[in-house]
Amino acid sequence: MTAAPQETGGAGANSGSSPEAPAKDTRNTGPGRLLIAVYAVFALSATARAGYQILTKFSEAPLAYLLSAFAAVVYIVATVSLAKSGRTWFKVSVTAVLVELVGVLVVGALSLFDAVNFPHETVWSLFGRGYGFIPLLLPILGLIWLYRRRPAPRSA
Repeated sequence: MTAAPQETGGAGANSGSSPEAPAKDTRNTGPGRLLIAVYAVFALSATARAGYQILTKFSEAPLAYLLSAFAAVVYIVATVSLAKSGRTWFKVSVTAVLVELVGVLVVGALSLFDAVNFPHETVWSLFGRGYGFIPLLLPILGLIWLYRRRPAPRSA
């Protein structure tokens, strides 16, 4: 009895290989490495920022600082899941990047219209203005990359 090949492939990754060969996951190669590196930088910076804000001035803007911590967790999960191969990690990546996009849009809008709860900026405030709007652009690029590198459908 032999083990079934591991399914970790991206779309189009099988071209030129035999049907029995496992597909090669290409999400963490080429431009994907740059995407992972940017996510890693944001994971580090958001974690440091949230940690500092929560430890030194939490009472000034608790909602904003908790959202900064949440953003840090999302960036960490996105970084790790983008770097890992496999169908499950792909799903985790899509979920993390979608949560990031929704977070940027919701926090960005709230920070514009509810300045009372956002007296200090978070990573996602004003759609990431403090970070050159990269927090708004990053999940869009991430979703495009994930779509292009999605796993091939499972064969019956």
